[in-house]
Amino acid sequence: MLDNFSNKITKIFNTISGKKFISEDDLATAMREIRIALLEADVSLPIAKDFIEKVKEQALGQQVIKSVSAGQMIIKIVHDELVKLLGSERSELNLNVNPPAILMMVGLQGAGKTTTTAKLAARLKNKAHKKVLVASLDTYRPAAQTQLEILAQKIAVDSLPIIAGENPVEITKRALHKAKEFGYEVLILDTAGRTHINDELMAELDDVKKIANPSEIVLVVDAMIGQDAINVAKTFNERLQITGTILTRLDGDARGGAALTMKAATNCPIKFIGVGEKIDELEEFNPDRIASRIVGMGDVVSLVEKAQEMFDADEMEKSAKKMQKGQFDLDDLLSQIRNMRKMGGIGSMMKFLPGMSQLKEHVSKLGDAEKEMLRQEALILSMTKKERRNPDILNSSRKHRIANGAGSNIQEVNRLLKKYKQMQKMMKKFGKISPSQIKEMIKEHEGAGGFGGFGGMLK
Repeated sequence: MLDNFSNKITKIFNTISGKKFISEDDLATAMREIRIALLEADVSLPIAKDFIEKVKEQALGQQVIKSVSAGQMIIKIVHDELVKLLGSERSELNLNVNPPAILMMVGLQGAGKTTTTAKLAARLKNKAHKKVLVASLDTYRPAAQTQLEILAQKIAVDSLPIIAGENPVEITKRALHKAKEFGYEVLILDTAGRTHINDELMAELDDVKKIANPSEIVLVVDAMIGQDAINVAKTFNERLQITGTILTRLDGDARGGAALTMKAATNCPIKFIGVGEKIDELEEFNPDRIASRIVGMGDVVSLVEKAQEMFDADEMEKSAKKMQKGQFDLDDLLSQIRNMRKMGGIGSMMKFLPGMSQLKEHVSKLGDAEKEMLRQEALILSMTKKERRNPDILNSSRKHRIANGAGSNIQEVNRLLKKYKQMQKMMKKFGKISPSQIKEMIKEHEGAGGFGGFGGMLK
């Protein structure tokens, strides 16, 4: 998300971050480049100019150009202004009402409203532990109601049974009745969209709003449409008084202008962002963390939270104890590979780490490492349980069988075993090291260039 904009911003900062003193000309050049980056990200000219003026005012007001850490101070000022532009604070869904809390999903056709409804339902069920009911009010788009019903089945969330011939108002009334009767804590109404905004659509949504009295009216908007997303949000807000937005397709080629300016242009906070097609690829929109990623400061907190969601705590503890004892077999290596893939792969994880934009040439080579991991997984799965637990028994005939089973060759098997032995040796060393020594090693490693050795472990 916003990768192009982030790369341009960090490139600008790289030219000034190491300078102890920055002249007014240096500052003017940096601000000009940032303004161009904002405009190329599809931010409107008035908002871009206002942003630059605020940063310059802060920089000059704090006498940054006379500071011994001028470069770092400018980065912090830009970060803080980005946070304000993005919305200052995370805006959560209002579920603190007498149940059921009713969420009304609105938007144009093709914005990803139905998929987002399912993503949101899954999130509320799995993270907030809410009893959720979803209902499709889209009686116009072919199979729209069936689509939501199928998605609901996949995520084990209840959906309102479909009755042919009902109109959206009748469906809303029936959904409300069922939600109250069966004790649902959240009811999500997936309303119909149109290819463009018209009076008929808005009148229908007005009727649904009056009957449902939702605690949240959430606009789902496709970030790929750029500044048009802002215009769509303004129109929906004027008619319905929306409480927030969800931006979809921010994993694609969207330039990011909608995300950067939605709050400033409409005063409607972004609640969530869609970062992929999978059900779990819906992220909370946290302005501070997003701003940190943009300026190259990383977002380790989000990475840790993602890991906590994906990994089994008991399994992780079990693996940690084995490693402390110096025990490490191919089943453990397979578990590590699968955990990395659950996190979205190495490239996805590294985007959260500080300074990764400065290692772009290394990050671009991670595709080979991802393929290598897939080959390793196939080879391990071709082994018997006994072979995984005790790789020392792998003789030539066993290696050939494993290679054939994985559609690979014996050289790849030998590479895997060599890497395994290196990691086993490392784990045995770590098992003998105290926690205080590990902390000291990490500090030394950071001083020597951070994650520079990480890529080597994968090749």
